Amino acid sequence: MRVPPIGESITEVTLSQWLKEDGDYVNLDEFICEFESDKATLEFPAEAAGKLIYVASEGDDLEIGALVAKIDTSVTAGDHGGGSSPTPAEEKKEEAPKEEPKAAESSNTYATGHPSPAAAKILKENNIPADAVKGSGRDGRITKDDAAKAASNKSAAPAPAKKEAKAAPEVSLPSKEAFSRTESRKKMSRMRRTIAKRLVSAKNETAMLTTFNEVDLTEVMALRKKYQERFVEKYGIKLGFMSLFAKACAKVLMEMPDVNARLDEETNELVYHDYADISIAISTPTGLVVPPVHNVESLNFAEVEHTIKGLAGKARNGSLTLEEMSGGTFTITNGGIFGSLLSTPILNQPQSAILGMHGIKQRAMVIDGKVEIRPMMYLALSYDHRVIDGSTSVTFLVKVKDLLEDPTAMLLDL
Repeated sequence: MRVPPIGESITEVTLSQWLKEDGDYVNLDEFICEFESDKATLEFPAEAAGKLIYVASEGDDLEIGALVAKIDTSVTAGDHGGGSSPTPAEEKKEEAPKEEPKAAESSNTYATGHPSPAAAKILKENNIPADAVKGSGRDGRITKDDAAKAASNKSAAPAPAKKEAKAAPEVSLPSKEAFSRTESRKKMSRMRRTIAKRLVSAKNETAMLTTFNEVDLTEVMALRKKYQERFVEKYGIKLGFMSLFAKACAKVLMEMPDVNARLDEETNELVYHDYADISIAISTPTGLVVPPVHNVESLNFAEVEHTIKGLAGKARNGSLTLEEMSGGTFTITNGGIFGSLLSTPILNQPQSAILGMHGIKQRAMVIDGKVEIRPMMYLALSYDHRVIDGSTSVTFLVKVKDLLEDPTAMLLDL
């Protein structure tokens, strides 16, 4: 069983999880393990029926064509269910008989009355001589517990009476052993390693800038409140903020092709798109993925909502395909669902722009000379200055803001 070809650009995968135990009998096409590639998690089926024999281990990075496992086809289901020889996993369960602990010798040795390194440190910090402590360890050695008890007894003992004025009591600081100082290591998943490389690349290889604005969502919230029940009744899904933002961005992207373009660095050409494939950032247990919703400019709100819901479900259960992960001309990320008030999103290369949504907060705004409480959201547009001019980025963000503050105009395509 070898790692099969997965995609044109994928040369290596990580064996993320075995789905069957070493020595198990597996059937043809039964999934035996999971591979994690740069873009998705894939299940690997058995190519024959028989006894599974591990070759690779969980966490191994494997090139395409590398040996993963072997299947002993001479073993049948009936043979495996009968009295077959124990597998390596079963052999490990047999434990050698434990030796009876030896009785501590009563005779004194060089260890008698000497503290262990940890005990010596506690005695030194508490100014306790070693000969004042009786050791309970092997051969009378002073253990850490002996030293800690001695230190505890000393601090609990009443201070001798003094004729002079009482001095401030000495405060003994707890030793470092009283606190947790443990560390642990965990190998980064292949997806997180890929995300890390792309984020560093975006910061280092693009002229990235961010422009900000704020949008009054009064009309959007009124629209959702007025039509939500009828929308759910007709389409079977709620009208969310993401479809409204996606449609607003798609409309402006069609008017401003520079923001929807990308730079081909090999040819130094700008590539323009007559469609808006908007990638939606989705948080998963293994990292952030950005599958695109294709042709948002041509979809209605319900179609956008259903597509996003379907992609989000697949992303969280790890069933997104490579085709569903590829493409995209523009990205939207919503940090507001986690409580973010303001951020500077990083470009999703090779795209040239990304819109950051944030939390909705009730704020005092001056409207026609009067102070009113309005639901406000900060918007951030990060863009590649090599492709998009500053004035273009600001104009784009203002146009999106205007559409969201007057969604009727967007619905009427005005």
